Amino acid sequence: MASYIARKGPMVFSNLGKWAYNMSGFNQYGLHRDDCLDENADVKEAIRRLPRKLYDERNYRVMRALHLSMTKTILPKEQWTKYEDDVKYLEPYLNEVIKEREEREDWNKNH
Repeated sequence: MASYIARKGPMVFSNLGKWAYNMSGFNQYGLHRDDCLDENADVKEAIRRLPRKLYDERNYRVMRALHLSMTKTILPKEQWTKYEDDVKYLEPYLNEVIKEREEREDWNKNH
């Protein structure tokens, strides 16, 4: 299996991007951008392929966010996920899943 390197932070830093990131609110619960993706079939498969450590870290962040949401609280500001530090841990796995699905669809269409 290929080794993956998660991209840390945004590709382009901008004040508007940082503002939108902070307005989204998920960072106040300690979540990463990839934790909030709509779980379609591709995302579910990418999550299934995560190494155990990343999978457990993701589940911890999601469970903590659910608990904070139920208690109507947020993390202290120093624990918020920062725009520059947001790790796109699922991106390489998701790109691989999408590429495989597109190849499979192309194969089925032509054969």
